[in-house]
Amino acid sequence: MRVSDFDFDLPEDRIALRPARPRDAARLLVIGPEENALEDRSVRDLPSFLAPGDLLVFNDTKVIPARLFGTRTRGPASAKIEVMLHKRESASEWRAFLRPAKKLNLGETIAFPGGLEATVEEKGEGGEAGLRFSLAGPELDAAIAAAGEMPLPPYIARKRAADDEDLADYQTLHAAEPGAVAAPTAGLHFTPALMAALEARGVVTVRLTLHVGAGTFLPVTAEDTEAHRMHAERGEITEAEAATINEARARGGRIVAVGTTSLRLLESAADEAGTVHPFHGETDIFITPGYRFRAVDILMTNFHLPRSTLFMLVSALRSTDEMKRAYAHAVAEKYRFYSYGDACLIFGNPE
Repeated sequence: MRVSDFDFDLPEDRIALRPARPRDAARLLVIGPEENALEDRSVRDLPSFLAPGDLLVFNDTKVIPARLFGTRTRGPASAKIEVMLHKRESASEWRAFLRPAKKLNLGETIAFPGGLEATVEEKGEGGEAGLRFSLAGPELDAAIAAAGEMPLPPYIARKRAADDEDLADYQTLHAAEPGAVAAPTAGLHFTPALMAALEARGVVTVRLTLHVGAGTFLPVTAEDTEAHRMHAERGEITEAEAATINEARARGGRIVAVGTTSLRLLESAADEAGTVHPFHGETDIFITPGYRFRAVDILMTNFHLPRSTLFMLVSALRSTDEMKRAYAHAVAEKYRFYSYGDACLIFGNPE
């Protein structure tokens, strides 16, 4: 498929720079289950669209302060370097995006505040690099936490700097497992009051873990989807979590993925019959129209970028034309887009 097929117009003023307050006051565009059915609601209305026994699947990854600013020194010359961590490789190694990457050679060192250092061990395309830090394990985690800042998405970071409000705003209610460098943003809408309403409705919940990487923000530069390479992300579904999911499905409950990260991990762990198995490892699953969903019935997600892999994913749930019409409606009705924006509840096409 042509990547241009997934393009659409989005005015700059539709991009949210701060979240709704309280979180569940965000708007919710319900798409489906009938073809071209659209309903303008609030996130607080979510329980009314679910039935007792339905299962909400959350991603409990926790965002770390993954944007670091350091200095490369070469003789009397120095250069400021921005480092965006995106995937941990070992106790002391991370893959990262460097800016400007051309200022660094293999073997050179970046010095960060507090005495932390990183050596460039590998350079790839698009500014990607392999870094080995001077600390490891919990000591490295503490040093990154002290030196780094919350990694706001580029479309927000271009317009304002991260601040103390983002320390809470860019973390979900369920965040527990440190390792993400981007938030699973559909989860940002949930509050204790909404969780209580869902429980009262008889909706079941489960948490799994997918550490979201900065690759989620990379533009698709290929002209055809077959030429695009997804960055791998590490995830885990335990035996107990898989059993909870499968038991809900066996009882007739629908599986509702909160966010594309939860959906991608569920689909990576499901077999052809839709049974979800324990999973521990990496996934680079790339979902485009024509994909047959095996584990997920409904998706709650935010509004995504034009030409992005995530807009391709939601187009696979319905159709590209239907999702373009839904997004055009959202633009016209002044929904707020992207990480701090409003949400969609998308019912998968019945087979």
